[in-house]
Amino acid sequence: MEASHMSALVEKHAGLERKIQEEMNRPAPDDALLHDLKKRKLRIKDAITQH
Repeated sequence: MEASHMSALVEKHAGLERKIQEEMNRPAPDDALLHDLKKRKLRIKDAITQH
């Protein structure tokens, strides 16, 4: 895997982590949104660890 592609995946992973934290800090977090963000983050993590 190209270093630039790996770097982009790591950056996306970090961005999703920030979004998850922001949503969890809201007074009434959206559970459906959190579920979606966590699934996307896991897919990216899997792509990172497979290469």
